[in-house]
Amino acid sequence: MTFLIMTKQKKSSVLLIYTGGTIGMMQDVISGELRPFDFKSLTKQIPELNKFDIELSSIAFKKPIDSSNMHPKVWIDLANIIKNNYKKYDGFVILHGSDTMSFTASALSFMLENLNKPVILTGSQLPIGIIRTDGKENLITAIEIAGTLEKGKPAVNEVCIYFEYKLYRGNRTFKYNSSHFDAFKSPNYPALAEAGVEIKYNKAAVLKPTSKTLKIHTSLDNDIAVLKLFPGISKKITSAIINSSGIKAIILETFGAGNATTEPWFINELKKAINKGIIILNITQCLEGIVIQGKYETSSQLKKLGVISGADMTFESAVTKLMFLLGQNISTKEISKLLPKDLRGELTS
Repeated sequence: MTFLIMTKQKKSSVLLIYTGGTIGMMQDVISGELRPFDFKSLTKQIPELNKFDIELSSIAFKKPIDSSNMHPKVWIDLANIIKNNYKKYDGFVILHGSDTMSFTASALSFMLENLNKPVILTGSQLPIGIIRTDGKENLITAIEIAGTLEKGKPAVNEVCIYFEYKLYRGNRTFKYNSSHFDAFKSPNYPALAEAGVEIKYNKAAVLKPTSKTLKIHTSLDNDIAVLKLFPGISKKITSAIINSSGIKAIILETFGAGNATTEPWFINELKKAINKGIIILNITQCLEGIVIQGKYETSSQLKKLGVISGADMTFESAVTKLMFLLGQNISTKEISKLLPKDLRGELTS
């Protein structure tokens, strides 16, 4: 006679980190005004959380932050919270305002090197206390994914955004809609998972786990300018931006596949900036597609000058990658080598 011995699998554990945002708001019955609610009462608003076979703990910022006030200092706080609790939990869920969620997700992806556990950002378009809120489903599924173990290991091991039934790589997203529940898109990279009757993982798209130890980077440098091109942009304004005091890098938002005006004055302004040691990163204004410098005459001069191609990086990823690299105390030459290199799955090599 053969006996099957059943061993009880250890419960997974998830740390919920509340920074602020619409998901944590309650509507005042009298005034209709939105106000932050007591985070400890979350299980009263979402009793389904009590049914999870997951050990759930929470940390809440003392003063909730509107995502429009998000700052690199907060990213550093979040990175340190994850570092200090990394060995205690199998996954992390960050509740965050949707407006700047892609910036935070992108920043954390660079700050958390050798990440082997899920860090999932989520939020909502409607407050958790409103009947039609999207916050409940977003939060419940984000926790479920963060706590999912396959053969004792996390199903996902990167910084992600979960919103409206889809899990995305965080540094590939941008917020494209302020009035629909499907607020985010990842145009140049497929979803990592889709939630329906079951949660289906796109395992080929998920970053491969590493055996290396988690390394936290908390030095960021935001001395960055953005120059978005448009037909008729003036020399006066362009020069003012490029020659602003203290600039170390410029994100050049170009047309199509990385194209820009070939006016001599414009090319000369870029050349002077590069000669001063300013890094110029070329990303496209298009929401989908890739920069290919040299494909057209209007981008070949940029390539010759030493403008760096951002490939298919989002604006959010370009900003935070520059902040991360500028903060590493490495040479301009080394930064120029690392910018076009895929570090955390943020661009297509």
